[in-house]
Amino acid sequence: MTVVYTSTTDLEQALRRAATAHGEHEKELGHYDEAWPVWYAEYMAREQAQP
Repeated sequence: MTVVYTSTTDLEQALRRAATAHGEHEKELGHYDEAWPVWYAEYMAREQAQP
């Protein structure tokens, strides 16, 4: 899957949304997520794939 952001602003906003969602994910896990880069990448790719 190719993931493209049209501007640094779009990328920044996507990172902020992912950070918020990941915070909720860590609350559910109950601990720090060592694999956070993988989680962010998958989350951001899925988000962009949605219409």
